[in-house]
Amino acid sequence: MLQVLNASWALLLGMTLLMVGNGLQSSLLGVRGSAAGFSAFEMSVIMSSYFAGFLAASRMTPGMIRRVGHVRVFAALGSFISAVLILFPALQNPIAWIAGRAILGFCFCGVYVTAESWLNNSASNETRGQALSLYMIVQMAGIIAAQALLLVPDPSGFLLFVIPSVLVSIAFAPILLSISPTPAFEATKPMNLRQLFKTSPLGCVGLFLLGGVFAAQFGMSAVYGTAAGLSLQQISMFVSAFYVGALVLQYPLGWMSDRTDRRRLIAFVAGWGGAAALLAVFMAEHFLVLLGAAFLIGGCSNPLYSLLIAYTNDFLDPEDMASASAGLLFINGLGAIAGPMIIGYGMGVVGPSGFFILIAVLLLSMMGYAFYRMTQRAAPSVQDTGAYTPLTPSATPVAMEYAQEFAIEAAQDDQDAA
Repeated sequence: MLQVLNASWALLLGMTLLMVGNGLQSSLLGVRGSAAGFSAFEMSVIMSSYFAGFLAASRMTPGMIRRVGHVRVFAALGSFISAVLILFPALQNPIAWIAGRAILGFCFCGVYVTAESWLNNSASNETRGQALSLYMIVQMAGIIAAQALLLVPDPSGFLLFVIPSVLVSIAFAPILLSISPTPAFEATKPMNLRQLFKTSPLGCVGLFLLGGVFAAQFGMSAVYGTAAGLSLQQISMFVSAFYVGALVLQYPLGWMSDRTDRRRLIAFVAGWGGAAALLAVFMAEHFLVLLGAAFLIGGCSNPLYSLLIAYTNDFLDPEDMASASAGLLFINGLGAIAGPMIIGYGMGVVGPSGFFILIAVLLLSMMGYAFYRMTQRAAPSVQDTGAYTPLTPSATPVAMEYAQEFAIEAAQDDQDAA
C-alpha cells in the first residue's frame, strides 16, 4: 500500500480534490434548484443530463487522447469544468442547467479516464488491486468531505459555486506537475450486447437497475432532502450517509462474495437495500431512520456493482473479460440516465417519498430476478469463481478495464496453479 501511495500520491490527492468539487456541485444544485423554483421533474432532467454526458465521454475520450494526448485533454476538460461551475448561479434557467450538467458529466468522465490511465500505467501487476482500492476510497472520501462544505455560509449566493471551481482548478496542479504523459491507449472492442446478455442475464439486468439506484443517490438525494423539508445540515448528513455506507460495507461484502454463491448474495444484498428504502418510505418523519436507510442503501448498492461484474466474469473466458466491460458500462449508463427522470416524475406525483419508492422497486426487482435466475442454471462452484475487485458505479472504461485486467491476472494465476 505504501508503495502505491509513494508512486501515485499526487494523482490521488488531485482526484480527492476533484471528487470534493464534483460531490459539492451535485448536492448544491439539488438544494439551489429547488430554491430557484425548479420542479422535481426539471431537477431530475438536470441531474440525468450529467450521466448522459458521462456516457458520451466514455465513448469519445479515448479517441480524443489518441489524437492530442493526455495532458491536453486533461487541461482542456478541467478548464471547462471550472468555467461551468461558476456559471450556474448566473444562469438560473433549467435549460442552461441541463446543458451545464451534461458538459460537467462529459468533462468529469474525460478527466477520470485520463487520470485512471495514468494510475494504471504507474501500477504493477502486484499493486494493481491495492491501487484500485485506494482509488475507490479516495473517490468516496472526496464526496463525503464535499457534503460538509454545504454548511459554509454563502450570503452572496456565489461562494459555494466558486469553491468547487477553485478546488477543481487546484486539483490539476499536483497531477500535471508530477506525472509524465503515458502512451495513448487502444480501446478494447466491445462485446455484442446480445452476446453479453446471453452470457449473463443477471449481470446485464442488475447493472441496468443499479444505474438508476446510483444515479438517484448521486443526483437526487439532495433534491429529496430539500423537498422533504430537511435542514441544510441534515441534507449534508443524509447525502454523506450513502457514501459512508459504501465505504464501510464494500470490503465485508467483497470478502463474502469470494466464499459463497454470488447470485444468492446479490439477491440478499439487493433485498436488504430495498427493505431499507421501504422503511424510509413509511418512517420518513424520523431523521435517524433516514440516515440508517441511506447508509444501508449506499452500503448495498455500491458493492452490488462490483458483485455483478464479478458474477458476469464467472461466465466469461479471461480473454473476453475486457471486451465485456464496455457493454456492462453502457448498460449501467442507460439505467443512470433513466433513473433520475423516473424518480423526478414519481416525486411530482406522490411527493418526496417517490425517491425511496423507486429505489425500493429497483432493488427488489433485482432481488426477484436474481432468485429467478437461480432456477435457470447452476451456479459455478466457489472454487471456480473469479476475484472480486472493488469498483464504484461511477467507473469509466479505463477503471473498468483496469479492474478486468486484475480479474484476468487472478484467473490466469488460478489456472496456472491448477
